[in-house]
Amino acid sequence: QVHLVESGGGLVQTGDSLRLSCAASGRTFANYAMAWFRQAPGKEREFVSAIGRSGSNTYYGDSVKGRFTMSRDNSKNMVYLQMNSLLPEDTAVYYCAASSTLILSQERSHTAYAYWGQGTQVTVSS
Repeated sequence: QVHLVESGGGLVQTGDSLRLSCAASGRTFANYAMAWFRQAPGKEREFVSAIGRSGSNTYYGDSVKGRFTMSRDNSKNMVYLQMNSLLPEDTAVYYCAASSTLILSQERSHTAYAYWGQGTQVTVSS
C-alpha cells in the first residue's frame, strides 16, 4: 500500500510555470507506476501524464504534450509534474495516482490506479 500527498498547486497567470510534487510513503515505491490526473468543476477526471516504474517511459495527454514534463526520483519517493506555458484551461484539481499492477494500454485510465492523493488546486488566470 502507498500513501500519496500532493503539493505545489497555486494561483498563477497565463504563460507561467508551476511544479507539482507528490510524496509517496512506503518502501516499495519503485514498484508503482505513477500518474497525474486532473479534474475541473463539472468535468470528468482527465489523464495528464504517467510514468513507468523506472522513470524511463512517460506518457502525456494530448492537451499537455510539449508543455508538461513528468519525472520521478525513486530514491526520494517523489514524483513531479513540471507545468510550463500554463493556460486557463489547465485550471483543475490535480491528483497523483499509483498502481502496482499497471500494464501498457491502461496508463490513461483512472480505473487502473488503486491509490490516490487528496489533490492540489491549480488555478490559471487569464
